[in-house]
Amino acid sequence: MEQFLTFGIVGLSTAAIYAVIGSGLVLTYTTTGVFNFAHGAAGMLSAFTYWQFTVGWGWPVPVALAVVLLVLAPAFGLFVERVILRPVQALGEAERLVMTVALLSGLIGVARWIWDPNVPRPLPVFFADRAPFHIGPVAVTWHQALTMAVAVAVAVGLRILLYRTRAGAEMRATVDDRALVGLTGADPVRANKVAWILGTQLAAIGGILIAPTVQLDAAQLSLLIVSAYTAAVFGRLRSVPLTFIGAVVIGCTESFLTGYLPQNDYLPGLRLAAPALLLFLALLAFPHRRLRGRDRRLAPVPIPTVRGTLVFAAATIAFGVVLASVLGEADLITYGAIFSLGVVALSYVPLAGYAGQISLCQLSMAGIGAVVWAHFGAHGQLWALGAAIAVSAVAGALIALPALRLSGVYLALGTAAFAVVLDRWIFSLPAFHVFGVKVALFDQGSVEVAGPRVFGLHLDSGTDLMVFAAVCLALASFGVAALRRGRFGRRLIALRDSEAAYATLGGNLLTAKVLVFALASGIAGLGGALYGMQQRSVTAEQFSLISGLPIFLVAVIGGLGAVGNGLFTGAALVGPTNALVTVASSLQNPVALLPALAGMGLGDNPDGIASRFRRQWEPIARDRIALTALICWLVTAWLLRLGDLISGWTFLWGALAVAVALRLWAAARQAGAQARTRPSAEPEIPVEWWGVRRAWRPEDGEVLARGVTAR
Repeated sequence: MEQFLTFGIVGLSTAAIYAVIGSGLVLTYTTTGVFNFAHGAAGMLSAFTYWQFTVGWGWPVPVALAVVLLVLAPAFGLFVERVILRPVQALGEAERLVMTVALLSGLIGVARWIWDPNVPRPLPVFFADRAPFHIGPVAVTWHQALTMAVAVAVAVGLRILLYRTRAGAEMRATVDDRALVGLTGADPVRANKVAWILGTQLAAIGGILIAPTVQLDAAQLSLLIVSAYTAAVFGRLRSVPLTFIGAVVIGCTESFLTGYLPQNDYLPGLRLAAPALLLFLALLAFPHRRLRGRDRRLAPVPIPTVRGTLVFAAATIAFGVVLASVLGEADLITYGAIFSLGVVALSYVPLAGYAGQISLCQLSMAGIGAVVWAHFGAHGQLWALGAAIAVSAVAGALIALPALRLSGVYLALGTAAFAVVLDRWIFSLPAFHVFGVKVALFDQGSVEVAGPRVFGLHLDSGTDLMVFAAVCLALASFGVAALRRGRFGRRLIALRDSEAAYATLGGNLLTAKVLVFALASGIAGLGGALYGMQQRSVTAEQFSLISGLPIFLVAVIGGLGAVGNGLFTGAALVGPTNALVTVASSLQNPVALLPALAGMGLGDNPDGIASRFRRQWEPIARDRIALTALICWLVTAWLLRLGDLISGWTFLWGALAVAVALRLWAAARQAGAQARTRPSAEPEIPVEWWGVRRAWRPEDGEVLARGVTAR
């Protein structure tokens, strides 16, 4: 009984921290409508800052707490609200979700940049010099008592704020109708600011309280938010009391699992994955109200032509051949990921771009594909590549079954929980047997990955594997383009536009979601197998949730509806970052922030930039002289590189410089030709005078309809 009570006290103290963090998450969401994935990262950054002040610089604890909680945390909350999220407030839930995911990735990168993750940073508990007191047979530390007292104070303070003050009334009213609140004389913008300040302060309090009891690690502390997510889902994202109850369930479950879980090689990860499992179960068990506002912006999805797709596939293969011939063996391993990670990114196109299903576990699906290939394709058997795709597709279909009743932020939470379960438990399992069949994953370490045998040839060199990956990306891109042109692609677009309308018109939601999740996961599994081949050996950490966030961000930036987004994501994610690090190794940490910074700039171009790049480079494709000159230059420079007359980097930078110059020249030529053939421009006439000062045109009705729809 004494042991039970001891673990109960530990669980309640942990639950108090989860309740504090979760209540801040609920407060922010219910007031602003933004589910902040970076909420835990704000607490993590506060914990590191508190450590720097107290341990690193020797500040007194009260002064450090005052600076962090009363100055830095409010300032950070205001910065996030004003600079990052207010510009995208009018966009859909998906775009705002991406912004907070970018912020999460960026804060982890900033923490790793400032504080070396390889240096341990122990943080003493509060009142460490005082002996614990006893409640019956159970010893309670003063840190635990302080934690529970803070949670009670937060609960009481939030109740008074929300129901006894004008600011609280404004915050609650803003949830229902921002425009109506403004008409009553209240200020919804001020309510948002207050919510972000309080939410960030609560995250900071939770991060500082929990940091002394865990390892001060950026990713680990940020993922503690999974437990707060679960508590918030218990509260259905709107009830602070239910959030506290959910926190008690989670904290006590973790504590009792620590004390009573049987000791063997298969269950330690279960305790670490318990919050994610509870989150997944809570999402399935509890009814969820409809998300406010638009779940996503319904941008048109272009239909790629057969000719354009064939040209793109050929260009992808040519790009792979050229890179494979000009790079050294070490660079081949580094830059080969352009095509393998490009395949993983391509899986977002049918899933999120066509069907509108947000998933944060695509890199985890890639990890499944890498493991299957590593064990079944150890001797290069090509059929094992099909097995990797099939097993990954089955895993994706299993996700789709419970995802049928989830959408928007709930679906993102569910897939993130699934990724964390794989990270913390499944991928860490040792080999086991199922019905007499041995199942091995990462064997609690790394697995060696071999290259395939194609037509009797063993592709094992970096050159062979890069070309093979480029061919696979080209074929996968062609298949995704064919899907968009086909009947099933049109059904997925209809599913994205309105699930209710899709079901009303006879569509089967379960079948559609299972198929698209299976397809996307199979593509990701192919990318994971290719990535493993190029890296030669892989670990579970390479397929974690945190590792997958930059791929997701760059894919969204590129434009989820574009078939060429796979190559764009791979090139943008792998190329510039590694090139800059090669030029100056000191840029490694700043370069790691680039995907997050680009994701935060999504509000300037929410439809993606891959299509913009295509439009910018169209002039050179339409100008025969410029296109011929570019091809001749590339062939000449390539031959010079093959003859070792120039270096690989000279070839790449020279090709880029000549291509940019020819593009500008071609654009100028076309602009001049259009100016010579264009009739004299008529004065611009305001829209309200169309049909009066000038004749009505057939396209004017469509222009006006588009303007009304946009508003």
